[in-house]
Amino acid sequence: MNLLSLILVIPLAAALFSALYKSSLVTQRVISITALSCSTAVSVILLLQNGDDGIITLNTGSWDSKIGIVLVADIFSSFMLVVTGITALCVLIYSVKEIETRIQSRFFYPLFNLLILGVNGSFITGDIFNLYVWFEVMLLSSFVLLTIGRKADQLEGAIKYVIINLFSSFLFLIGVGLLYAKVGSLNLADLALKISLDSSGEMVNTTGVIFLVSFGFKAALFPFFFWLPASYHTPPTSISALFAGLLTKVGVYVLIRIFSLLFLNNSSHFVTILAILGILTMVIGVLCAASQFEIRKILSVHIVSQIGYMILGLAIFTPLAIAGAIFYIVHNILVKTNLFLICGVIEKIKGTADLAKIGGLYRSNPFLALMFCLAAFSLAGLPPLSGFWAKLSIMKAAALSGHYVYLGTGLAVSVITLYSMTKIWTEAFWKDQPEQAGITEHRFNSKIMLVPIIAMTALALFAGIGGNYIFQICLDASQQIMNPEIYINAVLGGGK
Repeated sequence: MNLLSLILVIPLAAALFSALYKSSLVTQRVISITALSCSTAVSVILLLQNGDDGIITLNTGSWDSKIGIVLVADIFSSFMLVVTGITALCVLIYSVKEIETRIQSRFFYPLFNLLILGVNGSFITGDIFNLYVWFEVMLLSSFVLLTIGRKADQLEGAIKYVIINLFSSFLFLIGVGLLYAKVGSLNLADLALKISLDSSGEMVNTTGVIFLVSFGFKAALFPFFFWLPASYHTPPTSISALFAGLLTKVGVYVLIRIFSLLFLNNSSHFVTILAILGILTMVIGVLCAASQFEIRKILSVHIVSQIGYMILGLAIFTPLAIAGAIFYIVHNILVKTNLFLICGVIEKIKGTADLAKIGGLYRSNPFLALMFCLAAFSLAGLPPLSGFWAKLSIMKAAALSGHYVYLGTGLAVSVITLYSMTKIWTEAFWKDQPEQAGITEHRFNSKIMLVPIIAMTALALFAGIGGNYIFQICLDASQQIMNPEIYINAVLGGGK
């Protein structure tokens, strides 16, 4: 049970010690990399224990679970912790050479660790108010990281980001207040039990809509996604990659957790609403991405489109669909983060990511071209890469449930996604370097930046080739999600 507390203690200690050693960047790097390695190892142990012992809980201070702070790790949350640790570690190693030293000295490492603390806390909290607290930890650190370069476009994007996220947090707090006023509890398991006994449905519908809007902003659902393309492409690539890979997925995780526990089993309206929002998010996102001509902007808007698949899996709400949504989250974290890291290398070589100004990378950097191909075509869902299995699971669930509109939309969006990735390939890698652009290609010597790219490409390939193993974890997680009584009994009954 102490492993659950370590998931929070390790990044918190890393943030504090990084701040204490602010005069030595080398010491901060060693502390941060060591801490992330340790917390990732703890997450793997938690995931293995979930397979043997089921859901693991910790009642801090030995308080009763209904009134105390409860930490909960099931297969879903533990799997997310593992993927978060691996992704953050890769980004941190990449940032050593990608982010300028003067920017790293502005408390980059303490803020990085605080962000991971907020993400980890969001995954394992069993209390809805503490979920709000962990979101605010994420918001505080992410806002400063967005502005860390002090450029005009960063400040403009960060202002939009923080205003929208503060508004969504305000809605979240209203929803928490309404639940507490009606039920008198903040524990998720206790809330699930009491809401299931409420026959009026009034509380379910009211708070459900508020939470849907609040987390819709955080997950970048249509029509709440407009802040994301304005902000995610502005900071250094390492920060963009971390945000693109993780932050919106935390919003999706919470939507799956909250709605599977509290609302979908008690109101049929939300299934339809989530399906409509998922389809619109997929379609609008991919069309917006196809119209962009700068690599990081294309990838940023594609985040929105891919979120739609995950929400569609939640809306179908069968074990296969939920497993597919979880697989899609894992796949997208790995592949989307990797694509941003590759974009950062392109910017180092060419000095820009504007597709109109660059070209010829296939000839000058064939290895980078190969890494991009594997990541891009996985995002588009080509077999046998990880994106194919993630989409196949959700599309098969849609077909088995008779939702052929969902199936057709998902396939059409995949084709347009493939077009966007092909556009980047054709313009940046295949065509000759435009002479009129005046671009001088720089020799890329930061080999350490390639290590995380290779590692994440290998992980994405494993998720494709070894997809059956990953999918089995996702299916086990979906079985727990589809049976809320397992979660309720583990938390209220003392857990393991």
